[in-house]
Amino acid sequence: MSIEVKDLTYIYDEGFVFAKKALSNISLNILEGEIVGIIGHTGSGKSTLVQHLNGLIKPKKANTVVIDGVDIFDSKINLKEIRRKVGVVFQYPEMQLFEETVEKDVSFGPRNLNIPEEDVKERVKNALEMVSLDYEKYKDRSPFLLSGGEKRRVAIAGILAMNPKYLVLDEPTAGLDPWVRVEILNELLAINGKGTTLVIVSHDMDEISKIASRIYVLNRGSLALEGSSDYVFSQFERIKELGLSLPQITEILYMLNKKLGGVDYNKLDIDSGTDEILSCIKRCNKWK
Repeated sequence: MSIEVKDLTYIYDEGFVFAKKALSNISLNILEGEIVGIIGHTGSGKSTLVQHLNGLIKPKKANTVVIDGVDIFDSKINLKEIRRKVGVVFQYPEMQLFEETVEKDVSFGPRNLNIPEEDVKERVKNALEMVSLDYEKYKDRSPFLLSGGEKRRVAIAGILAMNPKYLVLDEPTAGLDPWVRVEILNELLAINGKGTTLVIVSHDMDEISKIASRIYVLNRGSLALEGSSDYVFSQFERIKELGLSLPQITEILYMLNKKLGGVDYNKLDIDSGTDEILSCIKRCNKWK
Protein backbone atom coordinates (compact mmCIF):
# COMPACT_ATOMS: atom_id res chain seq x y z
CA MET A 1 0.00 0.00 0.00
CA SER A 2 1.10 3.62 -0.40
CA ILE A 3 0.31 7.30 -0.46
CA GLU A 4 -0.19 8.38 -4.06
CA VAL A 5 -0.27 12.02 -5.13
CA LYS A 6 -1.15 12.68 -8.75
CA ASP A 7 -1.21 16.05 -10.53
CA LEU A 8 -1.88 17.92 -7.28
CA THR A 9 -2.45 21.64 -7.75
CA TYR A 10 -3.44 23.98 -4.95
CA ILE A 11 -4.21 27.70 -5.06
CA TYR A 12 -4.61 29.78 -1.92
CA ASP A 13 -7.51 32.26 -2.07
CA GLU A 14 -8.56 30.86 -5.43
CA GLY A 15 -10.91 33.20 -7.28
CA PHE A 16 -9.71 36.28 -5.41
CA VAL A 17 -7.35 39.09 -6.42
CA PHE A 18 -4.54 37.84 -4.19
CA ALA A 19 -4.79 34.18 -5.28
CA LYS A 20 -1.46 32.36 -5.13
CA LYS A 21 -0.59 29.00 -6.64
CA ALA A 22 1.23 27.01 -3.96
CA LEU A 23 1.45 23.65 -5.78
CA SER A 24 1.45 22.88 -9.49
CA ASN A 25 0.91 19.36 -10.88
CA ILE A 26 2.78 17.53 -8.11
CA SER A 27 2.97 13.75 -8.49
CA LEU A 28 4.74 11.43 -6.04
CA ASN A 29 4.44 7.99 -4.50
CA ILE A 30 5.34 7.09 -0.91
CA LEU A 31 5.74 3.35 -0.47
CA GLU A 32 4.97 1.50 2.72
CA GLY A 33 8.01 1.09 4.97
CA GLU A 34 10.36 3.60 3.34
CA ILE A 35 11.78 6.94 4.44
CA VAL A 36 11.09 9.77 2.00
CA GLY A 37 12.64 13.23 2.20
CA ILE A 38 10.99 16.40 0.90
CA ILE A 39 13.29 19.38 0.47
CA GLY A 40 13.13 22.82 -1.09
CA HIS A 41 13.73 26.46 -0.30
CA THR A 42 11.35 28.47 1.90
CA GLY A 43 8.05 28.97 0.09
CA SER A 44 8.54 26.03 -2.26
CA GLY A 45 5.28 24.37 -1.15
CA LYS A 46 6.56 21.70 1.24
CA SER A 47 4.17 22.46 4.11
CA THR A 48 1.19 22.84 1.79
CA LEU A 49 1.99 19.46 0.27
CA VAL A 50 2.22 17.57 3.56
CA GLN A 51 -1.04 19.11 4.81
CA HIS A 52 -2.74 17.31 1.91
CA LEU A 53 -1.37 13.95 3.09
CA ASN A 54 -3.80 13.70 6.00
CA GLY A 55 -6.62 15.86 4.73
CA LEU A 56 -5.89 19.08 6.60
CA ILE A 57 -6.16 20.53 3.11
CA LYS A 58 -8.49 18.60 0.80
CA PRO A 59 -7.64 18.30 -2.89
CA LYS A 60 -9.90 20.04 -5.39
CA LYS A 61 -10.48 17.00 -7.58
CA ALA A 62 -10.86 13.23 -7.27
CA ASN A 63 -7.96 10.75 -7.36
CA THR A 64 -5.42 13.46 -6.55
CA VAL A 65 -4.44 12.16 -3.10
CA VAL A 66 -5.06 8.45 -2.53
CA ILE A 67 -4.03 6.79 0.74
CA ASP A 68 -3.95 2.98 0.73
CA GLY A 69 -6.48 3.00 -2.09
CA VAL A 70 -8.79 5.55 -0.42
CA ASP A 71 -9.43 8.83 -2.27
CA ILE A 72 -9.50 11.56 0.39
CA PHE A 73 -11.44 13.83 -1.99
CA ASP A 74 -14.49 11.61 -1.45
CA SER A 75 -16.97 13.41 0.82
CA LYS A 76 -17.96 10.08 2.39
CA ILE A 77 -14.46 9.48 3.73
CA ASN A 78 -13.97 9.67 7.50
CA LEU A 79 -11.09 12.15 7.81
CA LYS A 80 -10.56 11.16 11.45
CA GLU A 81 -9.56 7.71 10.24
CA ILE A 82 -7.23 9.22 7.61
CA ARG A 83 -5.58 11.35 10.29
CA ARG A 84 -5.16 8.31 12.52
CA LYS A 85 -3.39 6.54 9.69
CA VAL A 86 -1.28 9.55 8.61
CA GLY A 87 0.13 11.44 11.58
CA VAL A 88 1.67 14.87 10.98
CA VAL A 89 4.20 16.47 13.34
CA PHE A 90 4.51 20.13 12.42
CA GLN A 91 7.57 22.31 12.92
CA TYR A 92 8.15 23.19 16.60
CA PRO A 93 5.35 20.83 17.74
CA GLU A 94 6.22 21.49 21.39
CA MET A 95 4.38 24.81 21.00
CA GLN A 96 1.18 22.74 20.81
CA LEU A 97 1.70 21.02 24.18
CA PHE A 98 -1.09 22.06 26.53
CA GLU A 99 -1.87 19.46 29.20
CA GLU A 100 -0.62 19.62 32.78
CA THR A 101 1.28 16.32 32.62
CA VAL A 102 3.19 14.41 29.96
CA GLU A 103 0.85 11.43 30.27
CA LYS A 104 -2.26 13.55 29.70
CA ASP A 105 -0.71 15.27 26.72
CA VAL A 106 0.40 12.08 24.98
CA SER A 107 -2.93 10.38 25.72
CA PHE A 108 -5.01 13.19 24.21
CA GLY A 109 -4.93 11.77 20.66
CA PRO A 110 -5.85 8.17 21.51
CA ARG A 111 -8.71 9.35 23.75
CA ASN A 112 -10.05 11.47 20.89
CA LEU A 113 -10.06 8.31 18.78
CA ASN A 114 -12.25 6.66 21.42
CA ILE A 115 -9.60 4.07 22.21
CA PRO A 116 -10.61 1.96 25.27
CA GLU A 117 -9.10 3.52 28.39
CA GLU A 118 -7.23 0.34 29.34
CA ASP A 119 -5.40 0.53 26.00
CA VAL A 120 -4.58 4.24 26.21
CA LYS A 121 -2.02 3.84 29.01
CA GLU A 122 -0.21 1.10 27.07
CA ARG A 123 -0.13 3.27 23.98
CA VAL A 124 1.31 6.18 25.97
CA LYS A 125 4.00 3.95 27.50
CA ASN A 126 4.95 2.52 24.11
CA ALA A 127 5.01 5.93 22.44
CA LEU A 128 7.27 7.43 25.12
CA GLU A 129 9.55 4.42 24.90
CA MET A 130 9.88 4.92 21.13
CA VAL A 131 11.28 8.42 21.74
CA SER A 132 13.56 7.27 24.59
CA LEU A 133 11.54 8.72 27.47
CA ASP A 134 10.90 6.52 30.50
CA TYR A 135 7.18 6.39 31.29
CA GLU A 136 7.51 6.26 35.08
CA LYS A 137 10.03 9.10 35.12
CA TYR A 138 8.12 11.48 32.84
CA LYS A 139 4.40 10.64 33.10
CA ASP A 140 3.61 13.06 35.96
CA ARG A 141 5.96 15.84 34.91
CA SER A 142 4.76 19.09 33.36
CA PRO A 143 5.67 19.17 29.65
CA PHE A 144 6.40 22.90 30.02
CA LEU A 145 9.28 22.24 32.44
CA LEU A 146 11.15 19.86 30.13
CA SER A 147 14.18 20.64 28.00
CA GLY A 148 13.73 21.52 24.34
CA GLY A 149 14.65 18.03 23.20
CA GLU A 150 12.34 16.40 25.74
CA LYS A 151 9.43 18.61 24.67
CA ARG A 152 10.01 17.67 21.04
CA ARG A 153 10.01 13.98 21.99
CA VAL A 154 6.76 14.34 23.96
CA ALA A 155 5.12 16.08 21.00
CA ILE A 156 6.23 13.30 18.63
CA ALA A 157 5.06 10.68 21.14
CA GLY A 158 1.61 12.30 21.10
CA ILE A 159 1.32 11.42 17.41
CA LEU A 160 2.92 7.98 17.80
CA ALA A 161 0.35 7.11 20.47
CA MET A 162 -2.28 7.06 17.72
CA ASN A 163 -0.32 4.26 15.99
CA PRO A 164 0.00 5.97 12.60
CA LYS A 165 1.01 3.88 9.63
CA TYR A 166 2.61 6.93 8.04
CA LEU A 167 4.42 9.58 10.07
CA VAL A 168 5.04 12.98 8.44
CA LEU A 169 7.53 15.26 10.21
CA ASP A 170 8.13 18.89 9.26
CA GLU A 171 11.68 19.89 10.32
CA PRO A 172 11.78 17.40 13.23
CA THR A 173 15.18 18.58 14.53
CA ALA A 174 14.87 22.34 13.94
CA GLY A 175 16.23 24.48 16.75
CA LEU A 176 17.70 21.60 18.77
CA ASP A 177 21.27 21.11 20.00
CA PRO A 178 23.49 19.01 17.70
CA TRP A 179 23.62 15.92 19.97
CA VAL A 180 19.85 16.00 20.49
CA ARG A 181 19.36 16.16 16.71
CA VAL A 182 21.46 13.01 16.32
CA GLU A 183 19.48 11.24 19.06
CA ILE A 184 16.13 12.12 17.47
CA LEU A 185 17.30 11.01 14.02
CA ASN A 186 18.38 7.67 15.51
CA GLU A 187 14.98 7.34 17.22
CA LEU A 188 13.24 8.03 13.89
CA LEU A 189 15.31 5.32 12.24
CA ALA A 190 14.25 2.91 15.01
CA ILE A 191 10.60 3.90 14.53
CA ASN A 192 10.93 3.18 10.82
CA GLY A 193 12.59 -0.13 11.66
CA LYS A 194 9.39 -1.14 13.47
CA GLY A 195 7.38 -0.60 10.29
CA THR A 196 6.27 3.05 10.32
CA THR A 197 6.69 4.85 7.01
CA LEU A 198 8.40 8.24 7.43
CA VAL A 199 8.04 11.39 5.34
CA ILE A 200 10.53 14.03 6.50
CA VAL A 201 10.54 17.67 5.43
CA SER A 202 13.92 19.26 6.08
CA HIS A 203 16.24 22.08 5.09
CA ASP A 204 19.25 20.23 6.55
CA MET A 205 20.90 18.39 3.67
CA ASP A 206 23.29 16.48 5.94
CA GLU A 207 20.41 15.02 7.94
CA ILE A 208 18.18 14.22 5.00
CA SER A 209 21.02 12.54 3.09
CA LYS A 210 21.67 10.24 6.07
CA ILE A 211 18.10 9.18 6.73
CA ALA A 212 16.09 9.30 3.48
CA SER A 213 16.19 6.57 0.85
CA ARG A 214 14.35 8.73 -1.70
CA ILE A 215 14.04 12.50 -2.03
CA TYR A 216 11.61 14.86 -3.73
CA VAL A 217 12.82 18.42 -4.39
CA LEU A 218 10.23 21.19 -4.68
CA ASN A 219 10.82 24.55 -6.30
CA ARG A 220 8.18 27.29 -6.48
CA GLY A 221 5.41 24.77 -6.05
CA SER A 222 6.63 22.34 -8.72
CA LEU A 223 8.55 19.09 -8.51
CA ALA A 224 12.06 19.95 -9.68
CA LEU A 225 13.99 16.76 -8.96
CA GLU A 226 13.38 13.30 -7.54
CA GLY A 227 15.21 10.03 -6.99
CA SER A 228 17.44 8.23 -4.53
CA SER A 229 19.53 10.30 -2.12
CA ASP A 230 22.66 9.36 -4.07
CA TYR A 231 21.12 10.48 -7.35
CA VAL A 232 19.63 13.75 -6.08
CA PHE A 233 22.85 14.88 -4.41
CA SER A 234 24.88 13.92 -7.46
CA GLN A 235 23.02 16.64 -9.38
CA PHE A 236 25.34 19.30 -8.02
CA GLU A 237 24.71 22.12 -10.45
CA ARG A 238 20.95 21.59 -10.39
CA ILE A 239 20.88 21.61 -6.58
CA LYS A 240 22.80 24.90 -6.63
CA GLU A 241 20.44 26.38 -9.22
CA LEU A 242 17.54 25.58 -6.90
CA GLY A 243 19.17 27.59 -4.10
CA LEU A 244 19.93 24.55 -1.96
CA SER A 245 23.13 23.34 -0.37
CA LEU A 246 24.85 19.99 -0.61
CA PRO A 247 25.70 17.79 2.39
CA GLN A 248 28.88 19.29 3.87
CA ILE A 249 31.18 16.37 3.01
CA THR A 250 29.86 16.34 -0.57
CA GLU A 251 30.43 20.09 -0.84
CA ILE A 252 34.04 19.75 0.33
CA LEU A 253 34.79 16.97 -2.14
CA TYR A 254 33.07 18.86 -4.93
CA MET A 255 35.26 21.92 -4.32
CA LEU A 256 38.37 19.74 -4.10
CA ASN A 257 37.54 18.21 -7.45
CA LYS A 258 37.12 21.64 -9.02
CA LYS A 259 40.59 22.58 -7.77
CA LEU A 260 42.48 19.32 -8.27
CA GLY A 261 40.39 17.03 -10.46
CA GLY A 262 40.11 13.27 -10.07
CA VAL A 263 38.14 13.45 -6.80
CA ASP A 264 35.11 11.18 -6.36
CA TYR A 265 32.73 13.73 -4.88
CA ASN A 266 29.61 11.58 -4.88
CA LYS A 267 29.92 10.76 -1.17
CA LEU A 268 27.22 11.42 1.42
CA ASP A 269 28.71 10.05 4.64
CA ILE A 270 31.68 11.19 6.69
CA ASP A 271 33.57 7.87 6.61
CA SER A 272 33.66 7.44 2.84
CA GLY A 273 34.20 11.19 2.38
CA THR A 274 37.16 11.15 4.77
CA ASP A 275 38.67 8.21 2.90
CA GLU A 276 38.41 10.16 -0.34
CA ILE A 277 40.06 13.23 1.21
CA LEU A 278 42.92 11.09 2.56
CA SER A 279 43.32 9.52 -0.86
CA CYS A 280 43.44 12.98 -2.38
CA ILE A 281 46.14 14.06 0.13
CA LYS A 282 48.25 11.02 -0.78
CA ARG A 283 48.00 11.85 -4.48
CA CYS A 284 48.98 15.47 -3.77
CA ASN A 285 52.04 14.31 -1.80
CA LYS A 286 53.10 12.13 -4.73
CA TRP A 287 52.85 15.07 -7.10
CA LYS A 288 55.25 17.02 -4.89
